[in-house]
Amino acid sequence: MKYVIILYDGMADYPVPALGGKTPMMAAEKPNMDYLARRAEVGLVRTVAKGLKPGSDVANMSVMGFDPMKYYTGRSPLEAASIGIDMLPTDVSLRCNLVTLSEDDKPYEEKTIVDYCAGDISTPEAKELIEAIEKELGNDTFKFYPGVSYRHCLIWKNGTTQLGSMTPPHDITGKVIAPYLSENENAAVLIEMMKKSYDILKNHPVNLSRKARGKRTANSIWLWGEGTRPSMRPFEEIYKIKGGVVSAVDLIKGIGRCAGMEVAEVKGATGYIDTDFEGKAKAGLDILKRNDLAYIHFEAPDECGHRNEPENKVRAIELIDEKALPVLFDGLKKYDDYKIMILPDHPTPIVTRTHASDPVPYLIYHKNKEVNGVETINEETAKETGNFIDFGPGIMKHFLND
Repeated sequence: MKYVIILYDGMADYPVPALGGKTPMMAAEKPNMDYLARRAEVGLVRTVAKGLKPGSDVANMSVMGFDPMKYYTGRSPLEAASIGIDMLPTDVSLRCNLVTLSEDDKPYEEKTIVDYCAGDISTPEAKELIEAIEKELGNDTFKFYPGVSYRHCLIWKNGTTQLGSMTPPHDITGKVIAPYLSENENAAVLIEMMKKSYDILKNHPVNLSRKARGKRTANSIWLWGEGTRPSMRPFEEIYKIKGGVVSAVDLIKGIGRCAGMEVAEVKGATGYIDTDFEGKAKAGLDILKRNDLAYIHFEAPDECGHRNEPENKVRAIELIDEKALPVLFDGLKKYDDYKIMILPDHPTPIVTRTHASDPVPYLIYHKNKEVNGVETINEETAKETGNFIDFGPGIMKHFLND
């Protein structure tokens, strides 16, 4: 038996005026997903437990079968694991975004966050900027590590997670940043580094080149997502099968590494709508040669939700259906039996541009045990089935054993 989980990050949504009151799932042409939905168990699952913040960290941990209440220690440590940072128990890790702040003469606190991902800055460009930050701000206590695109890492030796509110930048795009800078005294040193980073980066050659090409600059770091080293049981130990992960996102790869799963590296995987959809599907099939389960994560719908791009979010769903699902269907033909689960981790509503904790639709297809499902899967049709999994981490056991 082979198992494939296809995770459409942030796919679930609320009705969007620009889409005629439909959600992106409703508006998208997704014949391959709907083919499975007509022959699959369909329902809703609560991936974000009450009391937890709705993020891709806790939601994906839930879908992978790990209870965030037990294992979650913060977002950034998972990304640190993906980068290959060996954290000490006394280390604190923080996500270090490269962002675009408004270029004006106002004090740092009065600037506006224009873009949480600095115009999808390339990884080589970002590496130069993080190296400049490390040279100027790094020391025996703080060390900056380059990651992928706009996502990077800061390790704080003997640090603290008692920092007040360190707001994710994708939650405040278009807003003046002053109300979202933590006033906790422990965070003061971090806020000061953010301020200094603006002066270091604004005239860096990488940014001058980007500006000359009409691209957004990465003129500040933004620190958030603090946490300590996670201690997760191996996936194989819990579920008695081997698994692997395919993703362009350090967070998801980090969860996989912490769980002892194989992690694929896919050239051309960007985490946005321009990613290599076919390449990720092929990487998932390659993982199945050595493992029982492949967890294939597509970030694009989530990014489009954060950017208030309804048409692109619809298109992201369609591209996965057009380019990734046929590759997977074809590659799975050689197996006598297999199961496929498709779901988002959480909603990323266009109207709010941030994550929500509402239950999300799922489908579970079993090749040798097809059932009567729904004509098309979306938020409403999934709800109408009456199938509901309230404990998110339980969906993995349900998928593997039922």
